[in-house]
Amino acid sequence: MKTPRQYHQATTDQAVQQRDYLLRLVVAFVLIVVFFAILIGRFVFLQVIKHEEFTAKATTNRISLIPTPAIRGEVIDANGVVLAHNYPAYSLEIVPSQLEVKTDDMIEALRAYVDITDGDLRRFRKFRAEFRSYEKIPLKLKLLPDEAAKLAAQLYRFKGVEINARTFREYPYGQLTAHFLGYIGRISERDQKKLDEEELTALYRGSTHIGKSGLESFYERQLHGAPGYQEVEKDAYGNVVRVLKTVPAHTGQTLRLAMDIRLQQEADRLMNGRRGAIIAIDPQTGGVLAFVSKPSFDPNLFIDGIDTETWKSLNENWQRPLINRVTQGLYPPGSTFKPFMGMALLESGKINQSTIVPAPGAWSIPGSRHQFRDSVRRGHGSANLSKAIQVSSDTFFYRLGYELGIDKTAPYLAEFDLGRQTGIDLPNEYRGVLPSREWKAQRFAKSKNPAARTWNASEMVSVSIGQGYNAYTPLQMAHATASLANDGVVYRPHMVKELLDHERRQITLIEPKPERTIPFSRSNFEYVKQAMVRVLQPGGTAWRVGAGLQYSMGGKTGTAQVVQIQQGKSYNAAALAEQHRDHAWFISFAPVQTPQIAIAVLLENGGWGATAAPLARQLSDYYLLKLKGGQNTTVNKATLSGAQTIDNPLLAASEPAAAPARRSISPFQTAYDAVHRPASDILPASGATP
Repeated sequence: MKTPRQYHQATTDQAVQQRDYLLRLVVAFVLIVVFFAILIGRFVFLQVIKHEEFTAKATTNRISLIPTPAIRGEVIDANGVVLAHNYPAYSLEIVPSQLEVKTDDMIEALRAYVDITDGDLRRFRKFRAEFRSYEKIPLKLKLLPDEAAKLAAQLYRFKGVEINARTFREYPYGQLTAHFLGYIGRISERDQKKLDEEELTALYRGSTHIGKSGLESFYERQLHGAPGYQEVEKDAYGNVVRVLKTVPAHTGQTLRLAMDIRLQQEADRLMNGRRGAIIAIDPQTGGVLAFVSKPSFDPNLFIDGIDTETWKSLNENWQRPLINRVTQGLYPPGSTFKPFMGMALLESGKINQSTIVPAPGAWSIPGSRHQFRDSVRRGHGSANLSKAIQVSSDTFFYRLGYELGIDKTAPYLAEFDLGRQTGIDLPNEYRGVLPSREWKAQRFAKSKNPAARTWNASEMVSVSIGQGYNAYTPLQMAHATASLANDGVVYRPHMVKELLDHERRQITLIEPKPERTIPFSRSNFEYVKQAMVRVLQPGGTAWRVGAGLQYSMGGKTGTAQVVQIQQGKSYNAAALAEQHRDHAWFISFAPVQTPQIAIAVLLENGGWGATAAPLARQLSDYYLLKLKGGQNTTVNKATLSGAQTIDNPLLAASEPAAAPARRSISPFQTAYDAVHRPASDILPASGATP
């Protein structure tokens, strides 16, 4: 029997145990509540806060976009003659996700039917790393008809292999248009990096080529178009289950040029294999009428990758066929510089239209015994500016140019855009060199000799006749001639006249209003132009060319030295290597009152300037009398019936022709963004429109 003390002790122990039990129960309950709260919070975070994100990821895993490359726009001449077009051909393509064997094994099996080169394999591996597994990757572009027929009969044996029709680029006129059309080529790593930086990667999904040079590069955004796409549903293994939606690609715009290809052919014929350039511009619009750089090359060689031997032969050729002499060839202009120098003399007030100065056979700087000789040993007696231009008196310009100085001369010459980019719609145009005190200081800034950075007054002597530091492109000389002929009204030179959007039935004009007007006297313009007319008349340096003209024409010959002739020695072309002989220049415009064509002709190492004059005369005859005169003008024209015309001078900006906003021209990009944004913002497949 328990004593009271024992009973009390037992009761106490029981109470303590009960208290401990209750405590443990409370702690367990609290822990359970906390754990459930954490679990519920996690559920809320995943199901509510992260709902849209995970739903979007699930949608992305289920729905994919397969791009459909756009057909590249064509390039046509003013009459609709196609200069760059696309043609269909069969392409051998592989869908990696559908292959039942290793890719290498499949390629090896295909070799029995198709000639697969090492270049094809390199291109395929490059595309394989860039494309998704369910996209069609080209293995061999341009299957031969026999290859396509042979493989098509056995195609059931090769799951994941397809023969699809693709379009390929071609330049039917080859070398004739290479330097201004340029060419397209496969998208390189550098191209891809640039596309990534510009956020245009989606626009080029499915595309294998991009413009590399010329108009193909400058108008790449317009020519490329916008890709379409197929919105497909795929399973966990990446296999396409069904097609949800198809949006067609938007074909690239067609470029209509200002030139008539027949005039281009005539200019090329006149060059007759000689090295040099011919550029013709319409002074009233700035449209380029002819654009010839010789020698040239075949742009079709570059489309799918040029072989090493051919590239080496072009790149190492001493005649440099890859150089665009019209926009990148820098030459001293010789005496073709004198009309512009004459404008500087008149506008500066150094002389007036009636000023007569001595024009002897030689002239020396006061205080110097060095003689600067005239091209005519006996000289020309005395002359005003008109006569000096007509007979091309060197001593006339030596004296006056030296007295005027470079500081006063350069600003007037700059008004004709000499030493500046003209802004033509072609990439990589060179600036040229209009000498000035600032230019020389910058040019020779690294020289250890301070005198080399300082302008010497004697340097103006050679500069005043288009020699010395002067260096301009044929395009700059033609542009300056067009501005002079047009009484100072300056138009930006441009190759493209119109952009044709066949799908939107829209025409965008690229014939901007005049950029500016040179603030020179109309009387001085007329005076210098008439002096250039006299160049083609008896007594002028190109009088033979002017015989029998059926329209008025002004011009100026120019002979540019390549190597310096020692004091007291005479120029002897036969004693010099061909590359060291003088360049022949001729600039012209016609008709004088309302000029329709301005021309610059450069013959590398062609000798006396008058040898270039017949080319300009014949080209003007062909354009004004045959083409503009209505003879033989029947040409099939590309038109857009009922099209909307937009006056939008794309060349108004200094940058290449601007493309429309990325999202507005890329349905693929829009769809891509839709698939990859929160599911609440995704439209149903049936509600989406191209």
